Amino acid sequence: MRSARVLAWLMMMGVIVPAMATQDESLLTAALTRAPGQSLQALRVTYAPGEASKPHSHDRDAYVYVLQGHVRSQVEGQPLRVYAPGESWFEPAGAHHQVSANASRSEPATFLVVFVGAPPAQPGSRTQSR
Repeated sequence: MRSARVLAWLMMMGVIVPAMATQDESLLTAALTRAPGQSLQALRVTYAPGEASKPHSHDRDAYVYVLQGHVRSQVEGQPLRVYAPGESWFEPAGAHHQVSANASRSEPATFLVVFVGAPPAQPGSRTQSR
C-alpha cells in the first residue's frame, strides 16, 4: 500500500510519467495532381506528458506545426529548440530527427505533420528508427 502511494506521489510531481503511446490521427491523404507519384499526408500527433520518440528519419519532406503544448525538436545540424503553439519547422526527407519530445511533464503536446513526397512503400509507415 505504501509503495502505491509513493508511486502516485511521484507521478503527481512529474518525476515518473506513465507510459502512453503516441496518438496519431490521419487527417488527409491526397495525390498531388501536378506532381505524378507524389502525395500529401496530414496527421495530428499527440505526445503524452513527458513522452518522446526515438531518433528517426522520414522518407518524405515534413512540415510540422504545433497546435497545443510545447515540443522539443532537433533535426541533425540544427540547434535544439522548443516550439510553442503557432510555431513550425521543416524537416527535409532523410534528415536525422535526433530529438522529438513533449517539453512538458504535465500537459500533452499536439502538432500537425504534413508529409509531401512519394508515398511510403508500406502503407501507414511514416518513420524509420535509427
